Amino acid sequence: WGETEPKAVYDWVTYKYCNNADIKNITKYCNDPEYGYNGFTDNLTTLEAMDDAATIKLGRGTRMPTADEWRELIANTTVEWTQVSGVNGRRLTSKINGRSLFLPAAGRRVGSELRDAGGYGCYWSSSLSASYGYRAERFDFRDDGQNSYYADDRYQGRSVRPVHSAR
Repeated sequence: WGETEPKAVYDWVTYKYCNNADIKNITKYCNDPEYGYNGFTDNLTTLEAMDDAATIKLGRGTRMPTADEWRELIANTTVEWTQVSGVNGRRLTSKINGRSLFLPAAGRRVGSELRDAGGYGCYWSSSLSASYGYRAERFDFRDDGQNSYYADDRYQGRSVRPVHSAR
């Protein structure tokens, strides 16, 4: 979360905004001095464009959705576990206009491992956790139909689903 390039290992040691392996050494996007490096806080709670993978890869006007936008999307769609071109994932169909969106169950990266590919989809939001300064909000789903919104350790490699922004 907050990194714009893939890497070989996803952990606190390699996380761009952590001074070392201790989660109490966050150097950016920190709203709690308990987790900030030497008590650091910047009170940034949403990724800046320079740290938003969607903006960096696809350009201005494209960004990662906020946690609230993920919740709004799910509240206004029906969901179905399906397969598209041999890829497992979740189809979300709008209750308003009938258009659909497919989210691949791409799994996640922890350490040097890809975990749960094909049975689990997990997508970052651009929102820092309000409760835990070392975590960010995410949306995930499993093949059993469960959706969840949760904060998770920011060092993990998760999918990004860009949205177009009018800003």
